[in-house]
Amino acid sequence: MTTLVFGHKSPDTDSTGSPIIWAWYLNEVKGEAAAPKLLGEPNTEAAFMLERWNLDKPEIISDVAEDTPVVIVDTNNPAELPAGINAADIVGIIDHHKLVGGLETKGPIDITVRPLACTATIMVDLMGRDAAKMPDAIKGAALSCILSDTLEFRSPTTTDHDRAVAETLAEQLGVSIPDYAAEMFAAKSDVSAFSDAELLRMDSKEYGVGDTKFRVSVLETTAPGQVLSRKDSLMATMTDVAKEDGVDQVLLFVVDILNEEATLLVPNDLVKTVAEKSFDASVDGDMVVLPGVMSRKKQIIPNLKV
Repeated sequence: MTTLVFGHKSPDTDSTGSPIIWAWYLNEVKGEAAAPKLLGEPNTEAAFMLERWNLDKPEIISDVAEDTPVVIVDTNNPAELPAGINAADIVGIIDHHKLVGGLETKGPIDITVRPLACTATIMVDLMGRDAAKMPDAIKGAALSCILSDTLEFRSPTTTDHDRAVAETLAEQLGVSIPDYAAEMFAAKSDVSAFSDAELLRMDSKEYGVGDTKFRVSVLETTAPGQVLSRKDSLMATMTDVAKEDGVDQVLLFVVDILNEEATLLVPNDLVKTVAEKSFDASVDGDMVVLPGVMSRKKQIIPNLKV
């Protein structure tokens, strides 16, 4: 039976590229039938990566059948996975996030969770010498994932090892990291084709603080003005998105990659309290700038208070 490899819902570059990378490894090196899948439409940066390296977009699926063998990458959170995930046969997890709990397996499995900035970095390590067999398209996907998750090494999640792996891949591909990262971020920044609701869900994760449930959305961009010019309609749409998704509030952080800061939209007193308690911010108006805040995983989620 073919093993399905997929990451989280609202797939970013790492959750689009890593399933492709690991499915290639299982098929071509381990001799095991595998297929990459997506749990939603990839964002614009991930779509750029697919086109740039001439990679087929994996099939988008909404659920998995009972007993289907799966490898989960770039998440271990059931809330970010298909509803039927615990009925599937989870045979592996490769991730770089904290353990959430709630996944059930049918037996012992291979789990690798490492404190690195990117799932693709972990995959290159797991391949060992076989990583040299990766064709350029797979190397390009791995490089894209690392540059995306580290924001070209600006994110505080970046490790020396992530940087070293990316630099090795770039050298092998003959790619200039600054030039290629600029192309990626330009693609990520073009959000003109997306509705407000799509933007609020595009790169988001559900997270609870006590009895309060949040959808924590992050938009990383080199052109924050394009998003912030829509702040009134985005804030108005938050109410509908929260109701539809079963959360109390949407938090939207617009990360300015070049200036290394985030702007949090503040539509109500709840979010004002979150900003003040979580980031020691002084809020005056409907948005607040948070200097140095770049990472949801390391700087936003762990600090959230209500």
